[in-house]
Amino acid sequence: MPILEMKVPSPGESILEVEIASWLVKDGDYVEKDQAIAEIDSDKATLELPAEESGVVTLKASEGDTVKVGQVVCLIDTDAKRPEGKPVEAKKEEKAKVAEPLAAAAPSVQSAEKASTYASGHPSPSAKKMMDEAKLSPEKVNGSGKDGRITKQDVINAMSSGYDTSAAQGWGGSRETNREKMSTLRRKIAERLVSVKSETAMLTTFNEVNMQPIIDLRKKYKDIFKEKHGVNLGFMSFFTKACTEALRQFPTVNAMIDGPEIVYHDYADIGVAVSTPKGLMVPVIRNAEQMSLAQIEAEIGRLAVKARDGKISLDEMTGGTFTITNGGVFGSMMSTPILNPPQSAILGMHNIIERPVAENGQVVIRPMMYLAVSYDHRIIDGKESVSFLVSVKKMLEQPESLLFGGKDPMMVLLGV
Repeated sequence: MPILEMKVPSPGESILEVEIASWLVKDGDYVEKDQAIAEIDSDKATLELPAEESGVVTLKASEGDTVKVGQVVCLIDTDAKRPEGKPVEAKKEEKAKVAEPLAAAAPSVQSAEKASTYASGHPSPSAKKMMDEAKLSPEKVNGSGKDGRITKQDVINAMSSGYDTSAAQGWGGSRETNREKMSTLRRKIAERLVSVKSETAMLTTFNEVNMQPIIDLRKKYKDIFKEKHGVNLGFMSFFTKACTEALRQFPTVNAMIDGPEIVYHDYADIGVAVSTPKGLMVPVIRNAEQMSLAQIEAEIGRLAVKARDGKISLDEMTGGTFTITNGGVFGSMMSTPILNPPQSAILGMHNIIERPVAENGQVVIRPMMYLAVSYDHRIIDGKESVSFLVSVKKMLEQPESLLFGGKDPMMVLLGV
């Protein structure tokens, strides 16, 4: 009988092995062609493994196993007959057209008629991570995903609605330990961080910025901005735009080392560090130097959602020339961000704190933020790194200058 061997596809260049994050089917299940049967973790992203043909599946690897690219992970008996009562799946396009109005018209009926499958009550990798951290059992979460699968939003909803935490408290006097295998992504992050410390001459320079002008600007225009562009006016777009202008002025900060050569870039692909249930990911905004604030905000939102849901592609996380990380969202006041190789610099944002500062001989209270730029001293001199950060500071404290390439608008008007 014809047996199809399902092998692990290559998720991207230089990736030699992946981890089976979860099986979406059970051993012996009948699967349809193109049906997602597993989720696999590479060192950069989570990808779905679709069935190449219809038939009965036999699993050859377990969840958590590390397998090599090209290795057989399951078999599909293509001669097996479809079980009686199992409907043939409609084409994705047809399903999308039909399902949308049905979902809007009668969500409760659709949910009640949903067939029970292996996915029912089974969390996605990101949801499982949150549930493990909160000691939340699947029985306490209602899955709203495909075939009853538990999504990250389902976990958030369960936690926000309240649940019995008596069994999740821990610290009850026991001396038990728990061992968990490091994920492929976490192992790769560890390797990269160690290599940065040992292979680069990393230094950090600091400055502070008065955020009052941007706060005032956002307060004045945020409503009309959202009405016009459909996205919120956040801080990240201002910082991204300021960095692209400063990178144009100091191209070495946007460069990288390649063997005996320095590679300069005539564009700014800005990586934005995003904390996800699987660890830190850095999706890249392509040609950010050509984008408006609205375009930057929309792209950051799109990439952040894909990263947190484990749907981001390898292409969307590779090739950046400079990175911005925001520890301030977690309450960090000051830190030394670590380089994202092979890039040569990274900007660290921190929390905004009202502090007394001197202005025109007077002590006033201003919302201040510490900024940090870590850089590779092998190609970036102290003068360039400090000047770069000062340029970013000036543009943030005078946001209208972002329209004039970082120059004082009045000087542009006067032609001086």
